[in-house]
Amino acid sequence: MKYIGAHVSAAGGVFNAPKNAYDIGATAFALFTKNQRRWEAKALDENTIVQFKAACTRYNFSAEQILPHDSYLINLGHPESEPLQKSRVAFIDEMQRCQQLGLTLLNFHPGSHLNKINEQDCLLRVAESINEALTQTRSVKAVIENTAGQGTNLGYRFEQLATIIEHIEDKQRVGICLDTCHTFVSGYDLRSKKSCDDTFKAFSDIVGFDYLSAMHINDSKVPFASRVDRHAPLGEGEIGWPCFQYIMQDPRFEQIPMVLETTNPDIWAEEIRQLKEWAK
Repeated sequence: MKYIGAHVSAAGGVFNAPKNAYDIGATAFALFTKNQRRWEAKALDENTIVQFKAACTRYNFSAEQILPHDSYLINLGHPESEPLQKSRVAFIDEMQRCQQLGLTLLNFHPGSHLNKINEQDCLLRVAESINEALTQTRSVKAVIENTAGQGTNLGYRFEQLATIIEHIEDKQRVGICLDTCHTFVSGYDLRSKKSCDDTFKAFSDIVGFDYLSAMHINDSKVPFASRVDRHAPLGEGEIGWPCFQYIMQDPRFEQIPMVLETTNPDIWAEEIRQLKEWAK
């Protein structure tokens, strides 16, 4: 079964996110469990946790259909010790919040070298950061999102993702979230069935589908291999509809949250309906 949804608002409390997803016909959703642009956040109180779990039950969302995303401030590969430690503390807090809410995935961007250390050292720092978080939490999988490769962000090549995974001690608790826009702009073509075959074969060979834990379903506003992160509504960008039809009809993408981050929330319900049609 394909779980299809969008990154919905949790304004007013995380317990509002399940209804927001249900209202657009989603069978999956993403959310922030705290303000994504602040380091500190009020701890989750018991009432919030109870309300969130009750809403998930009411609207038929299990943990495997929900993809929390961590703060954009976190850089698990930061080249400087103090910001690196601050990022690690914040990431562990994000993992613990997921654990409290009964969630089993946490999606995050791996990190950036900021032109201060080499790529390999940065990737190893990311792996060390994940290992530290996994030892201090339980039951939550660290889901690394491939990036567009903009600026000094790493994780845009499948080999970089494989390097991080190679250095994770508990490989049962690490996974990958493939973002279609990021994949395309980082140099993996998705514009035809043949290009999708080639790209996903490369992912299978280098990383492995066993690690695929989630997807972000986005078209791209910018050209192929541009390494610029600009999402577009489905079918209105440089990738086009064939890619999304391919993914919906391919059994390798079953049983994972597939989340829209397209730029027009007003048509999310329509996009979800189209994807569901192809998934039948």
